[in-house]
Amino acid sequence: MIKAIFFDIDGTLLSFKTHQVPESTQQAFQLLKEKNIKVFVSTGRSYNQLGHIRYLDFDGYITFNGGYCVTKEQEVIYKNNIPQKDIRSLLDYAKKREDLTFSFMSEKEISLNQVTPEVFQMYQQVNVPTPPVRDYEKDFDLDSVMQVNVFINPEEEAEFMENVMPNSVASRWTPVFADVNPMGQSKKIGIDVFLDHFNFSLEETMSFGDGGNDITMLAHTHIGIAMGNANPEVKEIADYITDSVDENGIWNALKHFNII
Repeated sequence: MIKAIFFDIDGTLLSFKTHQVPESTQQAFQLLKEKNIKVFVSTGRSYNQLGHIRYLDFDGYITFNGGYCVTKEQEVIYKNNIPQKDIRSLLDYAKKREDLTFSFMSEKEISLNQVTPEVFQMYQQVNVPTPPVRDYEKDFDLDSVMQVNVFINPEEEAEFMENVMPNSVASRWTPVFADVNPMGQSKKIGIDVFLDHFNFSLEETMSFGDGGNDITMLAHTHIGIAMGNANPEVKEIADYITDSVDENGIWNALKHFNII
């Protein structure tokens, strides 16, 4: 019996086309609540970027790809920051490569070192306000950084991580940028935090996702479901492939497994 379901946001709960949660998904959440099945966000976004979906009444929030876990009552039950040496290394590297764009994400804020047309377009795509620009060498708590978004293409990623941020790990749901988190961190970690908090077992879990940063989550839960619009590598590891977010994928999968 499934007791806990973990949902990615962009491309899973939220449509890239409408920037809305499909009506069928909202109805599914009501039915899950009636059955006392816990529902959790599992995202690379920050906790402060979730105001537009909180009406779905989640039981907990896995944010920063597992690095910051918050209960429905706003109790922080897990947090993990980027190693200081990697932050310093990134700043030193950026002095030599002025075209590099990146953002620092902390409990309190998200900010960018610069805004390019490509970066502005990306934030518009996910319907999120473009963060403000900050001078990270002045008046910024570098110890507070929990996630970095680095705007590099996939071909650059391995070399960048090895030479610039070797104590961290990259994952991505878009070719535009990589999410960078502390080494070993993933949505899998966030799931385990909440399983321990609620005393659930893995056999009682299900998850939905579409991007590369969802792979550890889908592989870890008892049933991992890839959306029809998911990346090919996500579909490869999924237990089941449902329809796309715009074709009632979540509703259809929950009906397929007789959850609702």
